Amino acid sequence: DALPIYNYLDMKLGSGAAKLPQIIGLTASVGVGKSKNVKETKNYICTLCAILDAHVISTVRENKEDLERIVFKPQKYIREVGKRQKDLFFEIISRMMTQTEAMAKSVYPTLESLSNIQNRAVGTQKYEQWIVDTQKKCRLIQMENKEEESLICRTLFTYTEHLRKYNDALMINDDARTKDAIAYLEEFFRNVKNGGYDKTEKSLTENFEAKQSELNMVSDDDLNENPKLDDLTGILDDEYRQNPQTRTLLFVKTRALVTALKNWIEESDTLKHLKPDILIGRSKRDQSTGMTLPSQKGVLDSFKSSADSKMLIATSVADEGIDIAQCNLVLLYEYVGNVIKMIQVRGRGRAKDSKCILVTSKPDQAEKERVNIYHEDMMNNALEELQELDENKFLNMITTLQLAEKKTRDIQKLSTKRKAEGGNKKLLCGRCKSVACFTDDIRTIQKSHHAVFDKTFEKRYRTKPHTRPQSFLGITKKSKLSCKECLHDWGITANYLTLQDIPLIKIDSFVVEDIETHEQNHFRKWVDVNFTMKEFDIAEVNENPQAHFQ
Repeated sequence: DALPIYNYLDMKLGSGAAKLPQIIGLTASVGVGKSKNVKETKNYICTLCAILDAHVISTVRENKEDLERIVFKPQKYIREVGKRQKDLFFEIISRMMTQTEAMAKSVYPTLESLSNIQNRAVGTQKYEQWIVDTQKKCRLIQMENKEEESLICRTLFTYTEHLRKYNDALMINDDARTKDAIAYLEEFFRNVKNGGYDKTEKSLTENFEAKQSELNMVSDDDLNENPKLDDLTGILDDEYRQNPQTRTLLFVKTRALVTALKNWIEESDTLKHLKPDILIGRSKRDQSTGMTLPSQKGVLDSFKSSADSKMLIATSVADEGIDIAQCNLVLLYEYVGNVIKMIQVRGRGRAKDSKCILVTSKPDQAEKERVNIYHEDMMNNALEELQELDENKFLNMITTLQLAEKKTRDIQKLSTKRKAEGGNKKLLCGRCKSVACFTDDIRTIQKSHHAVFDKTFEKRYRTKPHTRPQSFLGITKKSKLSCKECLHDWGITANYLTLQDIPLIKIDSFVVEDIETHEQNHFRKWVDVNFTMKEFDIAEVNENPQAHFQ
């Protein structure tokens, strides 16, 4: 959030004489933005310094050799590997996805017009983006017949969610074993059966089950083995033969791939001695919950101190701020970002003679990493040239940029339309469009939780015990909250002060409808909503307890 630093700059450039805070900022890399050469990179870095009000850029210049004897920089390698020559799993699932898309179009013929994302190939991040964008637009479909609107929105949500899972499975199959992709789908369809399991879900489940035996035959075929895993086995086997004390950080893109590779290593006769552990983020993804902070800390402490586990498989949560002095091998498995990410991830290898190896079967990924290496040199050259400037000249450049930026923001403030305030609105289920609650009944708790104080709301949802009940700042999670009609995830119930089972909702699960105009909007975050909410007041609840909770 850039708001605090903009407030700081307004204080500095305003007429007041407020005493400004003094800040030291530390970073492994300032990056290059969209720069194509050293001149553009210098402008980018100066702009960054202006935003941060940085008057000095300080790096180690005089004692580089001494630093390199103490802080080891891993050697960077790019290992391009092969892919399956023929991928029968991909062919089968692709046909099933085409069939599922056709089913969705039979319900809503103009499905393709909902999203502007074109040229989407299945099994890619681009296809995932199309699904996310299409689902968002599906939520906002409006019809005169509200019953038909509800049915179509719910059905399209189901079709696109199944397409998302098939797309995930294709990406798992590309990077891991076919059996791992099948296991991922089997778990998904088990969860579908244990949910609402309506007519559409039943039909889609039957389609998958009809192909299961064929998919399993593909998985069991030795010719279907993933050559990328053979290369990864070879890299790890060589490293541990040379140094049995090697400690490896293996970075991957998704949590599903973390699970798949952990299972593969544990089942590999060559690699199972590594006894891999995992490190993933805290936030919830789909129906899976992330790791708590204590769990993350426990895994890191164990990896640092125990000789038992020799590998940690991680997502981007381990990119920054994790210091494992013993780590001497960083593997980036189809894991490429910008130059900042490259430098941060490479820096996880702290031990002497460390290596950082990108393993990829995609030529564009390998090329992107080579560009990152070039950008790092460009960034370092730009920094050196800026540090050679006269101090006053550098400060004048920073002040000029700050004044220009403030002028632009002041103009934007005048032209920005104010958010709509007041006016009661309806929240509709983001999946089936059934009425959930009204915005007048929402209260904010501790500025971060959003509770519905309406006794009739409980008639519209159902609950089940939370698998990981926790207490934080006086709020105790109790149950998971879902739509009574379609079981769409709405949030949780919790205890707070003397109140029991308060429903705490998440705005991403709903569509907001204006009662007067019937205009509908979808918001991912509470900070973006177009309505106001009152703060929680226990006195208000005590005045009319029958209308709220006891």
